[in-house]
Amino acid sequence: MLRMEIALFFVVAFVAYMYYSAGRKNGLIHRIFGLLLLTMLVHLCMDAATIYTVNHLTEIPTFVNDLLHRLFIGTMILAVYLFYQYIAVLVETETGKPRRLDLAAKIYLVLAEIMAMAFPIYYQEHPAGNYSTGVPASACYASVVFYILLCAMMLVGNWPRLESLKKKVIAAALVIEGVVCALQALQPTWLISGMGFTLMTLAFYLTLENPAILRAELTEQKMSMLYLKSQVNPHFLYNTLDTIRIQAQLNGDKEVATLLMRLADFFRLSVKVDRSMVTLDDELELLEAYMDLICYRYPKLQCVYDLDPNLGGVRVPNFILQPVVENSVLHGLKNKGYQGEICISAKKTGEETLEIAVRDTGSGFSEGKKEYVDKLLQNYEKQPAKLEGNSIGILNVQKRIKLLCGRAYGLSYTENEKGGVTAHLKLPLL
Repeated sequence: MLRMEIALFFVVAFVAYMYYSAGRKNGLIHRIFGLLLLTMLVHLCMDAATIYTVNHLTEIPTFVNDLLHRLFIGTMILAVYLFYQYIAVLVETETGKPRRLDLAAKIYLVLAEIMAMAFPIYYQEHPAGNYSTGVPASACYASVVFYILLCAMMLVGNWPRLESLKKKVIAAALVIEGVVCALQALQPTWLISGMGFTLMTLAFYLTLENPAILRAELTEQKMSMLYLKSQVNPHFLYNTLDTIRIQAQLNGDKEVATLLMRLADFFRLSVKVDRSMVTLDDELELLEAYMDLICYRYPKLQCVYDLDPNLGGVRVPNFILQPVVENSVLHGLKNKGYQGEICISAKKTGEETLEIAVRDTGSGFSEGKKEYVDKLLQNYEKQPAKLEGNSIGILNVQKRIKLLCGRAYGLSYTENEKGGVTAHLKLPLL
């Protein structure tokens, strides 16, 4: 049995090495998985140690045996709690629904750890192998059952909203741990708890946290950014240059120099496709350069800003505002002869979220267009990447927000009471 625990330790150690040495995202769910790997390594060390000490009760001092068993049980409770947290964050990211069971999970974690550390441990001798009993051992089994039930409740309650692969992996992992836990309870001398946790860890690593999968996501992200870069409308460039040429004939060089400077600023900022995240100030600088040129071309078009100055340093996905604003100009204000107003606002909407809104006073959605846009943004994963089409800019904005920030965030549209539409970009405070 000891040899099995040592083998499991090396399996998890190899997974941890591959995980930490590979390029990976640094979101909450990935930090939880990283902490889970470290906890599993400590747990398997304690598991191997206690298998030896519990079968040498007369040779090992009782306080040493008790200490190792308490650490073994404590890390096991922490590991199953981290499995719950991983699944809870994954479900929240997929569905956008808050984690309502977190408080109960944390309270139980504290109580279970107190039971593991404070109550006496007893040892049952058996010809097939000794094992520990008492309140700490019971707390260990109860913790597995409790957290598996919490995960099962989340899985069943959100089954239709979860991606097929992810819900199948979660279900399989819960079944594996449930079966191993039941076998361990029926045959205490088997001491196979480490096997169940290791199999769950491997299931998540191979299907959800594998570096190859994460690299594929990063590749998709870079491709989407290139798609967005290509959305700078050629007509906008040609018309702007023509405006500059005409102005050069009518006026002195001051205004021409200003226009050229703004155009240069726009290109300088828009070509930074190697940066997936930028500060909100940087993103707004790009937008202001774009709007200065647009408003010069259409003098009856106004752009106003209503921004929380404290949000300037917040990190947002690169190049998400210009495509949305361009969409408002070309589709909302075109039918009004490019007369009206575009208002860009940014404000906190919660402790961990902010909203950037782009409101226009344009003609609004044509019949059936709102439903089309809503469906397009909701089913963004099923939409192929394209370089053509009226809505490709906002589609790629949606894809990159979801990819970089999580499924709980993204782009949506509402119609204004007095005409026009408002684009809402919900983002995390990073």
